[in-house]
Amino acid sequence: MSGLTGKTRVLGIFGDPVSHSLSPAMQNAALQQAGVDAIYVPFHVTPEQLSRAVDGLRALQVWGVNVTIPHKEAICPLLDEVDADAALIGAVNTVVQRSGRLVGYNTDGDGLVASLQTDLQFDPRGRRILLLGAGGTSRSVAVALARAGAERITIANRTCSRARQLAADFTTVLPGTSFAAIGLEGSDLVVAVAECDLVVNSTSIGLQGEDFAGFPWQYLSSETRCYDIVYRRGGTPWLLRAGQQGCRCADGLGMLAAQGELAFRIWTGQSPPSGVMKCRLLAEVATS
Repeated sequence: MSGLTGKTRVLGIFGDPVSHSLSPAMQNAALQQAGVDAIYVPFHVTPEQLSRAVDGLRALQVWGVNVTIPHKEAICPLLDEVDADAALIGAVNTVVQRSGRLVGYNTDGDGLVASLQTDLQFDPRGRRILLLGAGGTSRSVAVALARAGAERITIANRTCSRARQLAADFTTVLPGTSFAAIGLEGSDLVVAVAECDLVVNSTSIGLQGEDFAGFPWQYLSSETRCYDIVYRRGGTPWLLRAGQQGCRCADGLGMLAAQGELAFRIWTGQSPPSGVMKCRLLAEVATS
């Protein structure tokens, strides 16, 4: 993109806060290299203004937006259509405008699966996975891993009832995968850690540098892959500890890039230039 014109289309991201987002940097780098006449900007949208902001997408003919905290669930009923998997997850992170209709998708979980394949050479098909956390991101991760053929997904959460509800929600609609729910401590967690092929930390623990107290590291095999959806310069404490166990590890930077690439395809109908988003993210993190 050589410059803004009257034909330049607008993409963006809704969030509160949003100034910290790395999405504008990576999406604009991809748009420019692909020669797409569009610009991607951050929109600070508070919860009380979300409905009006969605109306603004229609009025201003905005091409599409990403959606981040705290709007992923609240935006769903404000859209004209929600993709089947996004409806199952109950959250949307990507919106595209087509002929005046706003359609919502969720690319988070598929972004994780893509990152697992690229960054850890891990295929979920037929594998046993331990998912730490039962929040909104966990829902998208569980659906994508099940769609990718995971044999078993064990959801561990501090509030076990929430993990049980998540497992119950998916057991009937994703019959190819068995689901189980456990707490974040005790013998059930020890067994799950010892038996799994992959551990995914979908909690926010580690984002501020805090440790994951009570995790049974001594039962973690060096053959087990470890993925933290949190990304932090220098690595999260959880990933650093997993690395000490000899595990192959990756953080959420690859997931952020991969979900962004999927959103790019939804908006433009074409694949972004290979590796551009990930490279820009690495450069941004290195200088932060």
